[in-house]
Amino acid sequence: MRSFRLLAAGASALALVLSACQTGGAPSPTTVPAATTAAAKPTTAASPAAAASPSASPAAAAASPKPAASPAASPAAVASPSAAASPVAGGPKPQVKIASFNFDESEILMELYAQVLETNGYTIERHARLGTREIVEPALESGQIDLVPEYMATLEGFIAKDQTKATADPAETQKALQEVLTPKNLTVLDFAQAVDQNGFAVTQQTSQKFNLKKMSDLQPVASQLVLGGTPECPTRPFCLQGLMRVYNLQFKDFKPLDTGGPLTVAALQNGEIDVGELFTTDPNITLQNFVELEDDKHLQLADNVSPVIRNDILNRAADARSVLNSVTSKLTTTDLIDMNKQVGIDHKDAKDVAKAYLQSKQLLR
Repeated sequence: MRSFRLLAAGASALALVLSACQTGGAPSPTTVPAATTAAAKPTTAASPAAAASPSASPAAAAASPKPAASPAASPAAVASPSAAASPVAGGPKPQVKIASFNFDESEILMELYAQVLETNGYTIERHARLGTREIVEPALESGQIDLVPEYMATLEGFIAKDQTKATADPAETQKALQEVLTPKNLTVLDFAQAVDQNGFAVTQQTSQKFNLKKMSDLQPVASQLVLGGTPECPTRPFCLQGLMRVYNLQFKDFKPLDTGGPLTVAALQNGEIDVGELFTTDPNITLQNFVELEDDKHLQLADNVSPVIRNDILNRAADARSVLNSVTSKLTTTDLIDMNKQVGIDHKDAKDVAKAYLQSKQLLR
């Protein structure tokens, strides 16, 4: 998510020096904010100290086919590569510090993985809406967080930059991602069928006025149009950089708004912008009758949901991998769209929405 997705605050600027247990306010480049810790369920013959571990990601099957969406592939078909050693069974379960990016879907995914870990005896420290990938990824590398639900192609491109090997195939992208994660002592687990990519939408009126159905239709008229979206879009290879490189689009202006949120939706509706960057799992695309432009040159790649976890946790938690993969194996794009609607449109709490989903899949005890 998708994208999923990010204020260039380079790793050197991110001296995240707070301990994992520190609490704080809004995310900033120098702090890991407000952690929320939930106690693990008591289990027989287990001490209170036995707690914690990571969680797994959500997904969903899009309401309409996404041109750049990865081919349907079973996550189990590709074994998750890992540099982690075999975990030792029987020891206490480590505490797991899990984070989300600063948008609804990521928080939902965080809750899905956090709650399934909790029901399996782990203690979880939550860092909800920690910030953009420039903040979250260095925190993961440094050990200030242990787990984050990710979007494979976006993360691989973020780390590999112009050496990216991500493709539209999720298995190939997972392999490429693991290559860049291995030196960082991180592992990407199974990927979900759920895919969330950067999408670009226009109103019905704009679509009809300029005859816009696919992204390449923008090329003759982009100089008359204003693009709006996440503030990080101008620096993202799957956003403005990619639009310029792949589609040769030169917009009249760019308006920084929010990460696939209400500001972008409202700006599209009231004409402040002509083209809006929205996640492909955003229910507003259907609810507001927007036209999602077809990615006919396949800029967007395999942004399947997949948790990325520190090897240290896998080494100390015998069942962490299987617990997290149990969530991932259920997630579809349709699931994501539905949960996003419940949180973003119906204003339900992400924790409650995640719990109801996990219960419906018999993943909570």
